[in-house]
Amino acid sequence: MNKTILKLGASLIFLMVFPLAHSYDCSALPAYVGGSGYQSGDNVVNAGEAFRCKVGGWCSQGGPYEPGVGWAWSYAWDGLGSCDSGGGSGGSSSGSSGSSGSGSSSGNTSSGGDADCGGLPHWDIGAVYTGGSAVQYQGVKYVANWWTQGENPAQNSGPYQVWSNSGACGTGSSSGSSSSGSSSGGDTAVGRNGQLHVCGTRLCNKDSEPVQLRGMSTHGLQWYGWGDCVTDASLDALADDWRADILRVSLYVQEGGYETDPAGYTAQVSHIIDEVTERGMYVLVDWHQLDPGDPNYNLENARRFFTDIAREHADQNNIIYDVANEPNNVSWNDIRSYAMQIIPVIRQYDPDAVVVVGTHGWASLGVSDGRSAQDIIDNPVTIDNIMYGFHFYAASHGQYYRDTLKSALDRGLPIFVTEWGSQTYTGDGGNDFASAQAYLDLLDQYQVSWTNWNYSDDHRSGAVWQTGTCSSGPWTAERLKEAGRWVRDKIRNR
Repeated sequence: MNKTILKLGASLIFLMVFPLAHSYDCSALPAYVGGSGYQSGDNVVNAGEAFRCKVGGWCSQGGPYEPGVGWAWSYAWDGLGSCDSGGGSGGSSSGSSGSSGSGSSSGNTSSGGDADCGGLPHWDIGAVYTGGSAVQYQGVKYVANWWTQGENPAQNSGPYQVWSNSGACGTGSSSGSSSSGSSSGGDTAVGRNGQLHVCGTRLCNKDSEPVQLRGMSTHGLQWYGWGDCVTDASLDALADDWRADILRVSLYVQEGGYETDPAGYTAQVSHIIDEVTERGMYVLVDWHQLDPGDPNYNLENARRFFTDIAREHADQNNIIYDVANEPNNVSWNDIRSYAMQIIPVIRQYDPDAVVVVGTHGWASLGVSDGRSAQDIIDNPVTIDNIMYGFHFYAASHGQYYRDTLKSALDRGLPIFVTEWGSQTYTGDGGNDFASAQAYLDLLDQYQVSWTNWNYSDDHRSGAVWQTGTCSSGPWTAERLKEAGRWVRDKIRNR
C-alpha cells in the first residue's frame, strides 16, 4: 500500500479515537492586533486559538512573535487552546517553560514542573517514534501521537500535531535541557563545569578550577544562520563529532543584521541558545559591531538586545556575553565607557554571567590601531567577572601580536580569544598553520579559551565546510576544507 495513504489512515484513526484539541472559551477575548502594546498576562485570540502573553516587549512586536503564526511566537506567548464558541475550558495553559520554543498547547492541563521525566530519553532527530512514545526535550515531556521521525517536539506539538506536550519536567526528574542549561549532570562541557567565573587571569568552573573552552563561531546570522548552516544536524556534529565546548553566535548589528529586524534577530539568537543548551555546550553571544567601529554608535540597540536576551535566559548558567566584537578607530576610554553602561544591563538579570569586552584595534589589544594593552592596564573596566577579547589571524598577525598577548596575560589581563583563523585577517587566503600552532601553544600554556572563525560553507578558506554543505550536508569530516580538518582536530584532541 502507498506509504502516504498508510500515514493518512493512521492519522485519521488517531483523530477519530483521541480528541486532540483542547477547547477554550474565546468569546470574551480581543482579537490579536500586531504592534499593540501587550503586557504579560494579556489574553488574545488569533488564528482560531487563544493565547496568553508571557513577555510583553516581544508580544507587542508582531512579525516572528505573532501568536500561533510567527516562527518564534512561543517565546512570547503561551497557547491556551482552540477556541470553542460554546464555552470550553477556561484557562488551561501549555505548562511549557518560557524558553522551550514549544508550539501551541497540546491540551493537557498539567502545570509546569509536574511531568515525570525520570528515565525518559532525550528526543533524537534520527530516531523513529511511534504513538505513545515519550521523550524529554528542552525540559518538557512530550508524547508522540503517531509515527514520527525528525519532527522537533517543541515545534510540532499542539492540536492535530504529531506531539502532545505533557508539561514541564518536575524538579525531581532527569531533565536534560530546561532553563538550567543542561548543567545538572552528564558528560558535557556544561555538565562538567557548570557556572563559569573569572579567577585571576583565567576562566574557572563551578569548583574554581581553570577551564579552557574550545569551539567555533557562526558566520553572520543574516547569511548563515538558523536553518542554513546552523541546524539540528550541524549542531549535533559540533557537539558529538567535534566535541566542542562552546558556540559563538555571531549577530551582526549592521550589514543587514540586527538593526534591520531587532525582534526577528533576537528571536533567532534565543532559539540558537536553546538548541546549543540542549546539547550541553556553552554559548558566547557575540554583539558583532564592526562598522562603525565605535560601539557607542549602537548603544541603544545594544541596551535593547542585551535586555531582551539576558531577561529571557536569566536563569541559565551556560551563557557568556561579548558586548563589542571589534572596536576600531576609537579610543580605549570610549570603549570602556560603553562597557560600563552595557554590562549593568546584563547583570540586572544575569548577575553571574561572564562578560567579554572587545579591545581597541579590532580586538588586538590596541596593536592594529598603533596603541597597546597599556591603555587597558592604566584604565581597566572596574566591574568584576569580565574578560577582554583578543582576535588574531595567523597569516597576518605574527610574533609581535603573540608577544603582546603574552605580555598582557603576564600583566594580569584575563583574555578570551573570541575569534581567530589560520588565514589572513580577511578570513581568506592560504593557511599558516605554523603560526596558528604557535598561538594555540600559547593559549594552552595560559589556558585561554577560544572560538574559531567560522562554522559555515562560505567560499573563503576560513569557512570550515565545503561550499554547498549547509544546504545538503552531510556534516562529516569528508566535507571539511583544509582549515576545517585542522581545527576540528585541535578541538577533538586536547
